[in-house]
Order: sequence, then C-alpha cells, then structure tokens
Amino acid sequence: MICKRGYKGYIYLEDGTLIEGCGFGAKGIKAGEVVFTTSMNGYPESLTDPSYRGQILVITHPLVGNYGIPKPIVENGILRNFESERIQVEGLVVAEETDPYKWNSQMSLHDWLKSEGVPGVSDVDTRMLVKKVRNKGVMMGVISSGIELDDPKKYLEKKYDEIDFTQFTSPKSPIIHQGNGKGIIVLVDCGIKHGILYQLNSRGYTVVRVPCNFTANQIMDYSPQGVVFGNGPGNPKLLQGLIKTYKDIVEYKVPIMGICLGHQITSLALGGNVRKMKYGHRAINKPVIDVTDNKCYITTHNHGYGVFKEDVPKDMKVWFYNPDDGVVEGMIHNKLPIITTQFHPEARPGPWDVTWVFDKFKKVIESGRP
Repeated sequence: MICKRGYKGYIYLEDGTLIEGCGFGAKGIKAGEVVFTTSMNGYPESLTDPSYRGQILVITHPLVGNYGIPKPIVENGILRNFESERIQVEGLVVAEETDPYKWNSQMSLHDWLKSEGVPGVSDVDTRMLVKKVRNKGVMMGVISSGIELDDPKKYLEKKYDEIDFTQFTSPKSPIIHQGNGKGIIVLVDCGIKHGILYQLNSRGYTVVRVPCNFTANQIMDYSPQGVVFGNGPGNPKLLQGLIKTYKDIVEYKVPIMGICLGHQITSLALGGNVRKMKYGHRAINKPVIDVTDNKCYITTHNHGYGVFKEDVPKDMKVWFYNPDDGVVEGMIHNKLPIITTQFHPEARPGPWDVTWVFDKFKKVIESGRP
C-alpha cells in the first residue's frame, strides 16, 4: 500500500480486529471508544464537539476534507464555525482523506489534525468497520498513525464508561458572554457546544458559563432567569455531584433546560434512568416526533446513552421520541418549568428544523410554566 502522507496507520478493536490503512494528521497512538457518524458534512463542527471527547470517530461518508478547515469566526467570544477551541476526538478514521478545494479554506484536514496532535487513519473500509460496530456495539479501540502497533492491548486498560471526561472539557472558572438586557442564563458547562451558546446569547440573554462542578448556591448567586444543563462527554451516572446540583436547583423552581447530557442528568436527578445504547445516535438526519402535534423533525444527534419510555421520571412526560428505536428525545415536566431535548436543537452541524426549542425555553422563562 502506497500512502499519500508517507506512513501507515492502524486501527485495533478490543475484539481483536486489526485494520491497516494509511496514516495522516499527527503521528501517535491514542485509545478511545470507537463510534461512527453518518453525517455527510460538518466535520469541523463534529471534530470540535466536546461530546466526542474520549472517542475515536469513524466518518461513513467516503470523502472527507474536500472543503478544508476555515478561519475561525468569533462573535462575542463565541465561535460561529467550530464547536469548541480545539479538536476533541482522540482520533479520526475515514475512507479517503482529500485535499481541500474551497475559497475560504485555511488549511487541510491533515494539517489541522497534525497541528493539534490528533492521529488519523485513511484508506480504510469504513463500511466494514461501521457494520462491525453496528452489529456488536461500540467498543474500545486503538488508533495509530505512523507508529507500529506492537502491543495494542496495553492501551486498553480503562473503559470509556469508567472515565469522567468532563474534567477535560469543563472550564476552570466562569466565562461570561454579555447579552442586551434580557437577563441572565447560567449554563452549566460540562463541554458545551458554541452553537448552543450562540442560540441563547442571540436571544438577548447574558450567558454565564460555569464549571460542571459548581454548586446550586454558586449558580443561584448570579440570580439567573434560567439555568441550562448542556451537552458533554461520557457516562452521566459518574456525575453524582452534578446530579445533586440539579436536584438542589429544582428546589428554587427556576426554569431549567437540559440538552443532550443535560437531558440525561434531568432523568437521573428526578428519579428516572439512563441506559447505554448499543451504538448510539450520531448523525444530522435523525427523525424525532413531537407528541404535542405529531409533527416529525429532522435533527442532529450525538449521544451514546439514552432515556427510554420506561425510564422517564414520573413527574415528566415525553415531548419527543425517535420513531426508529423509541428512544425519548425530549421531556417536559408536568408542573415545574423544566424542558429537555436529547437531540441538539442548535444543529451544528445539521438542519435548523428545531431552533424554535430555544424560543420555547424563552417562553418558559417568561411565563414560569413548562
């Protein structure tokens, strides 16, 4: 095999599968949970999504890198074309890594990964790899670019579910994005996507991002009009401190919105359950049904854990569900001003069908009712 970048790459799965391809990006070895996305585009947003921390991402679309990497656009401290300040995935696997041809490309996918120390492997039969993950479920793996894999098992000492990845993605101190006088929303940041920040801030609110380990008292010191528990990586059941904070916030009866990880934390805090899914939802074309009017929306997903109908807390009701597998994709509290979505209403990347969910939360804040 003749490799474009001059060095080989390898993927090793915990079931013993070893796949040889071509390396690109940074030379190195990383371990992580092997997951896949079926998104055709939006790789700059996907690779910078903190929810992917600790994971090796396989992109099913055959050509990746065509439009390169753009120059970051920042408005009010919020990135408009990336979801965080750095690449979050442990490694990237593609069928073909291509050179960019677009007017606003600042660098190639290869150079971007190389500059951030992230290994990539191309020239891989991603269809075979995705079928294996789909049939057997997500599993731990090792990605190596430019380095021979002599003993890959030594990199698989810890399971993904055993690591609290929010320690790497949550800010160490509060970050404030000024609004235009609508009031304050405190966003509990366990690894927030900047698309969510933008949707909240663009509605006039000052958004105060606080660390994932902030207490309810620290949050309420800001006298917020609402509290958002956002997305983030990893197993929600490891975040017992965050679950306690959520329970304490509920006592203040302040409007709450949970997104992705925040949806799962809502379920756990209010007496429900969350379960690991076989291979999760990671795509920009997942259907959800709104049970209030039976409309179907196409939405962006990135989650490996889910709330099923039997897991919903007794004081919550289903708002959205996925018609493919029945996973609950949104909940509304029967009495308190609490709403959640498992999908990403900001849709970065993805279709903008459900950005109105943020308007719904604005109405919840203004009315004090779900």
